[in-house]
Amino acid sequence: MLFLQANPVSTALNSVSWIFPASEIFHIVGFGVSIGTVALVDFSLLGVGLRRKGTPQLLKNTAPWTLIALVIVILAGFVLFLTDPLHYLENPAFQFKITCLVLVILFNYTIHRKIALSETASTSTSALVAIVSLVLWVSVVFGGLFIAFFQ
Repeated sequence: MLFLQANPVSTALNSVSWIFPASEIFHIVGFGVSIGTVALVDFSLLGVGLRRKGTPQLLKNTAPWTLIALVIVILAGFVLFLTDPLHYLENPAFQFKITCLVLVILFNYTIHRKIALSETASTSTSALVAIVSLVLWVSVVFGGLFIAFFQ
């Protein structure tokens, strides 16, 4: 664990005052884009908004944006993590956030994707998948917000 705390990358990141805020901006904007694009698909699965396009087409249109934003979120998050790795590893809110993030990424690229691309999924199945997706994404955001409360 000492290597995580005292390594050249952490030292360099902590010696430049603008790295953390810049990474935080990319992290938050990336989350906004990724959650926003997924929420569009989820609301479509729920039958709310963007009724002119079918859910499969909406998913195809938003998928590249979602993926790019997720890559930005993960890279910026890794930079944030490296500024104080022990604090994050021991933080229950961070542990919750990462658990939810892994679950929602797995869910998004398996079950969610299959149902969103399906022309034959039932309304109740589509609604359940959309609700689970939204709850998981909101959980990731709340986990991130509560990191500051566990010092």
